[in-house]
Amino acid sequence: MKLERISSDDPRDVLRALRGAVLGAGPAIALGGAPKLPEIVPPGTGVVITTSGSSGVPKSVALSRSALTAAAMATAARIGDGHWLLPLSGGYIAGVQVMVRALVAGRDPAILAGHFSASTFTHAVGGMNSFRDGARVPRYTSLVPAQLRTLVDAAEEDERVREALASFETILIGGQRLPDALRDRTIALGARVVRTYGSTETSGGCVYDGAPLDGVEVAARGGELRISGPQLADGYLGDPELTERVFVTEAGRRWYRTGDAGDVVDGVVDVSGRVDNVIISGGVNVSLDRVERIVREIPGLDDAVVVGVEHDKWGQVPVVVARPIVDLDGALAVIRAACERELGAPGRPDRVVWLEEIPRLSSGKPDRRALRRMV
Repeated sequence: MKLERISSDDPRDVLRALRGAVLGAGPAIALGGAPKLPEIVPPGTGVVITTSGSSGVPKSVALSRSALTAAAMATAARIGDGHWLLPLSGGYIAGVQVMVRALVAGRDPAILAGHFSASTFTHAVGGMNSFRDGARVPRYTSLVPAQLRTLVDAAEEDERVREALASFETILIGGQRLPDALRDRTIALGARVVRTYGSTETSGGCVYDGAPLDGVEVAARGGELRISGPQLADGYLGDPELTERVFVTEAGRRWYRTGDAGDVVDGVVDVSGRVDNVIISGGVNVSLDRVERIVREIPGLDDAVVVGVEHDKWGQVPVVVARPIVDLDGALAVIRAACERELGAPGRPDRVVWLEEIPRLSSGKPDRRALRRMV
């Protein structure tokens, strides 16, 4: 099958190509700007997405049509189908899946045009006036936590933004962990949010509020989460060694090794962080994901990012990067005390770096590589 590169991540351009790649006769499409890809890919391939490489080397993930549609149908079975709003980049799996869900349901998504803000979001929602049998078609959308925070901040002051948020049947939140404090603020506004867990390799989110979607199985092996199901990627294009290492078969069942630490208790998936996002501070292993989770529960710091940097005495230490809050002088003491209570002295951040804006990738995730260079 021919592979066609889509150089734009404008959702409208991607949607046009995706319609043929997933529902039609092709060709398959490539997103994400990989420097070199083959012109021909295996039959059945729908999309090749090159991951952002925010904390490692970019990888070109090959997703079949069947995997993408299986994921979309599992989402509809869990939360229902209707009219989707796309406020995300078309070059990443979260945006692609919003479009696939809409296409599978036979309805084009509404697309938020231009820069994301509370006003552009509200304007886009105002244009979603689809009706079926005299009733308004249920609305759905998908956001990253940084976008949700922008909307919640505005909705607490602006009734129009509040009404737009509350008009959705379900708002899927993915890309990174949703802080409890931000979730509570969202619910208080009358909005319905679902935390999702997944990756490009799983055709997007496949665990909703800790519960795997139908057909998805999640297991913990040696502290690492593994995922199985019809939504799994075929592998990494042009890298059979990595594919063999990450996608393993046991007892006739194919599993994706996520690289995430966690556990499954009574069917509920609990993700504690990346297996490899650990530093050694004073001879003690410290999970930066756990530090970040604690910091984000402190009021005003729900979009803070924690990175590890070298230190002359301790080897490595956590550093918090955040947008300025009211009490800058007292913030470090509060942060260090909260982290020490849960993680001990090695988990205390060394310092806080205040930035007016957190650098982000076009996917909406923090650009951790850029932050490490900065601090």
